[in-house]
Amino acid sequence: MKKISFAGDVLPLKNELYRLALRITLDHAEAEDVVQETMIKVWNRREQWEQIDSMEAFCLTVCRNLALDKTRKMESQAESLDNSHYETADNSHAANPEEQAMQQDRIALIRRLIGTLPEKQRTIMLLRDTEGKTYKEIAKIMDISEEQVKVNIFRARQTIKQQYIETENYGL
Repeated sequence: MKKISFAGDVLPLKNELYRLALRITLDHAEAEDVVQETMIKVWNRREQWEQIDSMEAFCLTVCRNLALDKTRKMESQAESLDNSHYETADNSHAANPEEQAMQQDRIALIRRLIGTLPEKQRTIMLLRDTEGKTYKEIAKIMDISEEQVKVNIFRARQTIKQQYIETENYGL
């Protein structure tokens, strides 16, 4: 059985945990807090590490649950989430300022559409498309079957595609 160490197995996951928390909370400071709380929770359960099959899946699950709790708490306090914290797009392919502006608008629209997805679909889509996780890894993190992962990704992509087309064709 593999010996698990905090410095070797948990700390290297901090960037991945941060990205997951950021996608759920949409706030840099909140995401940092979630990662810190995740690390504390994982450390406090160090006696149980030997029974955990995948430390990465365990950490991501703890992080996801903490981020969702924090988001629900913010929503219940009627605080609005600010989408302006997203990084700016890479516009090196655009030939002129008009094309750059149009590309930024499209990216902002897609991010807004992703933000309107149900939490489960949004998280699964993030883990698959942004983090590059396999269906099996996502199923383990989300505690659902691989088939449910595939269905949720399909539905999320279809919803975004349909809403994007409707928005782009509005008024035509």
